[in-house]
Amino acid sequence: MSEGEPPRPPVPDPATLVILGITGDLSRRLLIPSLVNLARDGLIDEGLSILGVDIREGDDASVRKSLSEFLEDGAWHGLDTRIRYLRGDFTDRGLFEALKKALPGGNVVFYFATLPRFFGPLAESLAKAGLLDQKDGYRRIVVEKPFGHDLASAKALNARLARVAAEGQIYRIDHFLGKETVRNIMVARFGNTFLESIWNSNHIDHVQITAAETVDVGRRGKFYDTAGALRDMVPNHLLQILAMVAMEPPNSFDAEALRNEKAKVVDAVRVPTREEARDDAVRGQYRAGKIGDRAVCDYRAEPDVAPDSRTETYVAYKLFIDSWRWAGVPFYLRTGKALAARDTEVVVTFKPVPLALFRDTDVEKLPPNKVILQIQPDEGITLDFLAKRPGPIVDTAAVTLDFRYADHFRLARSTGYETLLYDVLNGDQSLFQRADMVELGWEVVQPLLDLWAEGGEPEPYTAGSTGPVGADALMASDGRCWHRIG
Repeated sequence: MSEGEPPRPPVPDPATLVILGITGDLSRRLLIPSLVNLARDGLIDEGLSILGVDIREGDDASVRKSLSEFLEDGAWHGLDTRIRYLRGDFTDRGLFEALKKALPGGNVVFYFATLPRFFGPLAESLAKAGLLDQKDGYRRIVVEKPFGHDLASAKALNARLARVAAEGQIYRIDHFLGKETVRNIMVARFGNTFLESIWNSNHIDHVQITAAETVDVGRRGKFYDTAGALRDMVPNHLLQILAMVAMEPPNSFDAEALRNEKAKVVDAVRVPTREEARDDAVRGQYRAGKIGDRAVCDYRAEPDVAPDSRTETYVAYKLFIDSWRWAGVPFYLRTGKALAARDTEVVVTFKPVPLALFRDTDVEKLPPNKVILQIQPDEGITLDFLAKRPGPIVDTAAVTLDFRYADHFRLARSTGYETLLYDVLNGDQSLFQRADMVELGWEVVQPLLDLWAEGGEPEPYTAGSTGPVGADALMASDGRCWHRIG
């Protein structure tokens, strides 16, 4: 390694990756392209093999052909020859005996790329067949979200998994946490003294976390109409970002040290009362509109969506963290579909400077300093601050320092799953949720789920807008406004 080059990541030990549900969209669009990217970068061992399991008719060659559809330039980087296919029904005990015979032993990862209803039964069937016994190598299971649909179901699934596998074997995956700029939150905070020293309630007025999407529900209506924006985004993606923004410095980057600190943050989030759930949260549902040149129909007119659906496609939620560092600082979370722009970001707004020094200028209100952590689409960090305008009098202007990842680093095309798959193969659980973290996240949103289940209509908003009027009113009632989307 030459001077100035980053250290070369270690290559994980050889293993067999068993993808249960290999013919589904998740495998075709994300998992296989991610593995190909890892192979391209030399980050998986040549001994890694892939065994796909599903119920569809097919053989090794036909499954490889189907999986090639979403590969960049159709390049496999030698991974196609390592894929085998085993056909079977997940509810058939005989499948797991056949799976046991098909595995060569050694290290094995079981990836549940299936519908959530199979998560518990799959783990139990693997255990009954002795496939989770760690005798001649590690045995790990990867569970996709949604991890439960409320607090009770999440607890039940955790208990079900805990009966057949140790916590160290379970990897609850959240693809948001694999993004470079999400992981950079920790480095930006703890690697820069000028930020960490003011990262507290003495200096910060409030924090906004936004995950805005331009896409509508489209063909996912059957799933989405039973989930909604709150279940789909808040207890996992947004609370995990919040935890990284608000956590205390860990004593190392060891997985348990990181997860302990993140769990403390989520545990300290104030669970709202019924009144707070009513007053501090807004739910919306998109109506017909245009996003750019694309016409979007009403949510209720989408395929597989109930014509009288009350499922929310937008959520805004004000939270407080009851800790010394964050006492009194509101965190505003919002997420929605069919909005004006695609934008995932964290906006940290600092308290205003005293106006006394500028009382003789024509400045009515000085804009506050902000740190904006842009997660997607244009990954980077922005610092908003004040400078003097040129001229004989003291007058201020808001200016920006802008850092963009693409301007400084070569960013290879990725799906966001590469880091997570690499970490699973390395046994690093830093970016994966523990059982207690999952349950704590559901506790935070359960009062909203209970209240909204009682009735009422989500507030309509036009597709292509920034969301419902009620979300703006939520901020205005505190004398604040949302950072512009996009």
